[in-house]
This record gives sequence, structure tokens and C-alpha cells, in this order.
Amino acid sequence: MTLNLDPEELASCVQCGLCLSHCPTFRVTGDESMSPRGRIALMRRVEEGAPITAEVKRSFETCVQCRGCETACPSGVKYGHLMEQTREALAERHEITPVWQRVALGALDHPRLLSAGSAALGVAQRVKLVPKRLSLPIIPLRSKPLKDSAGSPLGDVYLFTGCVMDAWQRDVHRDLQYVLEQAGYGVIPTTNASCCGALHTHAGLGNRSRAMATNVMNALVGNHPIIVDSAGCGAAMKEYGQLLGTDEAEAFSLRVFDAAEWLVEHPGNLNSSEVLDLRVAVQDPCHLRHVQRVHLATRDLLRPFVRELVELDDEGLCCGAGGSYSALEPEMAGLIRERKVASIDRANPDVVASANPGCSMHLQAAGVRSVHPISLVAQALRCAE
Repeated sequence: MTLNLDPEELASCVQCGLCLSHCPTFRVTGDESMSPRGRIALMRRVEEGAPITAEVKRSFETCVQCRGCETACPSGVKYGHLMEQTREALAERHEITPVWQRVALGALDHPRLLSAGSAALGVAQRVKLVPKRLSLPIIPLRSKPLKDSAGSPLGDVYLFTGCVMDAWQRDVHRDLQYVLEQAGYGVIPTTNASCCGALHTHAGLGNRSRAMATNVMNALVGNHPIIVDSAGCGAAMKEYGQLLGTDEAEAFSLRVFDAAEWLVEHPGNLNSSEVLDLRVAVQDPCHLRHVQRVHLATRDLLRPFVRELVELDDEGLCCGAGGSYSALEPEMAGLIRERKVASIDRANPDVVASANPGCSMHLQAAGVRSVHPISLVAQALRCAE
């Protein structure tokens, strides 16, 4: 079999190895096949006719897809695209992504099914059937929908609510709506747009992710900016142009903004009238730092609202969450997280700010107090009322 990779993209890697120290799986294993350089070498071998052995498949499956290698690469290798194409080719042949995973991902695009499943999980939490080590947020059995507040003179924005985050962490969406309204914007919750398809892309389910991207675009028509408070969702939506290959998708992606990115560039009436007495460490979600590349906006947004911001000393190394990676590869994800937690411990913050729900939950499972940066801003604004 072949992976149908772009020969130019594949040839762009010169095997220099500057990516190695930025790869979380290589850092914890020291195994060349667990590095971007090693995985690209394996891609080339498969394209040349080598068989997909268990070891080769394991190399591709254990990639977190954090894309930290891309920001380190002097040759501009599109490693993320190569890995997505590779996983799609393998998934089409059912080499990866088993049936149970496909069924689980299928629920994300069906809000009623997701809501029912989440409610059942919430009940299981309350009768102590969910292991504490998973550190899931307390999932509400019922949650009031967000209210449309469109019609502001300053302008209206879409608030992308998505799937799992809306079911499990709607309080973050409420905080974002409150902050946006305090800044002067009218907010339109995107109740008619469900899953962005990010997890499906990572799993190699390309046809499904493209269909979901099209559904999202059809739901969010017009010219309103689209504000996203999940770094993984925002990264996926900003790459719809590459995913779908159309001018319409490229134009859509230009309307997508991370919440901190938008508020820093368009602060409106947002004022820092209260400062929280907190020492805050910022944990950069990989898809905010390496894909969207707007991670500095989180610091700019938080700085007026907290006593002190501190940096971690690991240069943005992945925490190991990786969307569903922590559930699929718990041992590797745990080893990667150990390095992140050690960095957090050295910084000694009161709280860690992370703009991705998966990262927050993964860190919380290790005992780290982690909250969304938007929730800290909302807390400061409410204290000033």
C-alpha cells in the first residue's frame, strides 16, 4: 500500500534533527521512530513499498500530533498535514481507529445523543462509578442554554460552542459570553453548529471531518467573527481551507479567532478594574502555540487582571492530552505529563491557565489546579461589579 503523500511535502524534511527536542514522545522514549524525523523516514519507506508492520503502525499511532516540531523546523516541513494524510490512509484500510473509537466519535456530531450520554456520565459520577483519576469536570445533569444577545452597536460575534465542551464545560462558554458582553459585543451562541471535526481529523476519519467542517460552515453564515474558547477547535477551524481546499473555506477560516486573540485585538470596553491576587502560570495548548501561533495573546489578556504571570521553563512542550490521545495512549500521555507537571511545580503558581479543555482535564487528573484564562478574566470583572 501507499499513503498517497505529497512528494514535495515528504521531501522537504532534510533529516536535520532540530525537531527532536521538541517532540514529546521522543523526549520520553529516546526512540528515533517516535520522533518526527523518524516517522517521516517511515512514511518514505512505506511510499517506496515497505510493508506496514506493527512497529510502523505503532510509530504513527503514538504521535500526539502536537506539531511542536513545526515551529522548530527551519525547512517549514508540514508535518501535521503529512501525519493527517498518513492516518487517513491507514484508517481507510482499517489499520488504525477501531470500530469502538469510530462509534464514540460519531456521537459528537449528534447533540441529543451526546447530551444523553453526558447526563448518564453525570449520574455515574454522583454514584461514585467514575474513577477519580480521570478528573473529569462535574458534568451537569441539566444546563440552561446560552442566550442570544445580538444587536450591540459595537457589533455581534458568534460564540462557537462545539460538542463535548458545551456538554461538559458550558460554564467556560458562559464566562466567555459575559466577558464579550462586558467588552460591548452582542453574542450569538452557535447552537446550530456542532462538532468541528478536529478529533475525527486526528483519528484519520478524513471524509467525516470534511463533512463536519462543511456543516459548521453552512451553519455560521454571514460575516460575523467566530470566537472560539477551545484551542483545538480553533486550530481545526482555522485550517478548514487546507482541509476542504476551497476559497470558501479559506474565507471562513479568516473569520475564526481564539477568544484571547480577539479580545486583545478588539478590547472594546473591556477594562481591568479588578486584579486577582493570584500567581498564574500559563500553559500553552499545543494547537494554540504551534498551529494558531497566537499564544502570546493569552498573556496580554491576563496581565491586567492578575497579580503575577509566570512562564514555565519547558518551552511549551506538550502536556500529553492531545485531544483523545490521553484516553487512547494513557501510559505515554502520563509520561509526557510528568515533565509538564515538573515544570509547573518549579514555577510554583497558585493556578495554571490553559485555553484548552483537554489540557485542563489532563492536568487536573495529576492534581494541578487548572482553569481557563477567560474564566479568570470573568472572575476579575465580576469582582469589580
